[in-house]
Amino acid sequence: QVHLVESGGGLVQAGGSLRLSCAASGSGISPNAMGWYRQAPGKQRELVAVVTRGGITNYANSVKGRFTASRDNAKNTVYLQMSSLKPEDAAVYYCHIEIHPRDYWGQGTQVTVSS
Repeated sequence: QVHLVESGGGLVQAGGSLRLSCAASGSGISPNAMGWYRQAPGKQRELVAVVTRGGITNYANSVKGRFTASRDNAKNTVYLQMSSLKPEDAAVYYCHIEIHPRDYWGQGTQVTVSS
């Protein structure tokens, strides 16, 4: 059984910063890709950032230069440092991890950006 626990969402003013965390737990797990998706009201869930086990990152164009994804393999934790937040970044952010052959989702954490 794999459990994901997210934290760090909240309300922030435009231009501000937030840091999301997602800790994965389970016996003997060793996640491959770990990352973040988001879903705004009325929109489809979209990829925000992903980090491979080796530390290679990939970002959505809309967040490049503002968001930084990282992970701590010893803790099975992935982070998303979000800076220069914009109102259009407001969404529910979901942690996502791949442990072959399955993938797992966090419960989601709300990020609200006030203008």
